[in-house]
Amino acid sequence: MRLVAAAVAALVMVGVADARTWRIRAGEGAEQALQTALIEASPGDTVRIGRGRFELSSGLSLNVDRVTIRGEGEGRSILSFDTQRRGAEGLLVTADDVVLRDFAVENARGDAIKVRDCDGITIQGVRVEWSRGPNENNGAYGLYPVNCSDVMIRDSIARGASDAGIYVGQSRNIIVRDNLAEFNVAGIEIENSFNADVFGNRATNNTGGVLVFDLPGLPQQGGHSVRVFDNEIVGNNTANFAPAGNIVATVPAGTGVLIMANRDVHVFDNEIADHGTINVLVTSYRAEFTDPNYNPLPRNIMIRNNAFGNVGYAPVGDLAALAQLGLGMPDVVWDGATLYSVGGTPRNESVRIVMRENRSTRNRTGSFLSLGLPVAGSPFSEAAPDPSFPPLLALAEPEEVEIDD
Repeated sequence: MRLVAAAVAALVMVGVADARTWRIRAGEGAEQALQTALIEASPGDTVRIGRGRFELSSGLSLNVDRVTIRGEGEGRSILSFDTQRRGAEGLLVTADDVVLRDFAVENARGDAIKVRDCDGITIQGVRVEWSRGPNENNGAYGLYPVNCSDVMIRDSIARGASDAGIYVGQSRNIIVRDNLAEFNVAGIEIENSFNADVFGNRATNNTGGVLVFDLPGLPQQGGHSVRVFDNEIVGNNTANFAPAGNIVATVPAGTGVLIMANRDVHVFDNEIADHGTINVLVTSYRAEFTDPNYNPLPRNIMIRNNAFGNVGYAPVGDLAALAQLGLGMPDVVWDGATLYSVGGTPRNESVRIVMRENRSTRNRTGSFLSLGLPVAGSPFSEAAPDPSFPPLLALAEPEEVEIDD
């Protein structure tokens, strides 16, 4: 009886026109009050999370369109899942036009915030974190929209994810801006998605800073039209702590930007520096696949006007073999493949990689190396390295992504 009374006391509804504000206070009964508000809210309502630490034993979920969940700041309103016993996520959202802002999710048993199958999601001023630091037992994803349209992630923080701190997958019309991603395996990852702008972010102390992937076997393939610009991508040298078998478990520590099997990707006006392995790696998908519609090659990649810094001083993985050959690590490495095979049938592709007007603290202009691999997935023992710059071709830049506030 006391628990019910406390829950009722913690849950206050304030009517404004047809919308309501549900105010949740920390303390006894807060978990029940918060989930009640998320279940009973109506479109247009706001759920206000008060100051304090909310100790939660179960994952939360929201399935109501046009609801705002808002706290008092990422350092003041903290949803703690230290003792979570039920639920695969900290917070699961399966609704349209939802706004999440100004609170934190700590130590979720699985993903911190997952948003699925939505049309319109804004995440602003949110922090997701696993407080024990890099650990393979941390949840896979921090901020995790998948199969969504009109995705805005801004002014947020992601730390400690064993896959990606900020991950947007199989989605369309995406803006990821002014965030901090640190101590994750992948800081920011755009996967199998169309039309994304990633800018104004700081990615540091991850295994890899910014990843743009396209993978086979997913409902949405053919990722394209991604702009990565005006970011600070520095010092991503954390040892890879992804569980074995994850695709990001293959990312070498010390990687700034990794582009794989995507097309129309433009990387420009970034600071990319202090990476023990490579500043930018452009590569084909190297594993076997059977999907006849999948193209494993990167195509139409523009790398321009970036400021490159120190690189290659502690290479790991396959690229470490370059150092053993006595080759200095360049700023940008392309695997060189223009041919791939599906079911034993060879296919070739006009792969266009363009580098221009980059700067380097080591050699004034950014350096480049093609590994000259003959086929996607070829062993590195078949490399025929060529430092010649690719032709200066004209590549149309993807259009700016616009999302209505």
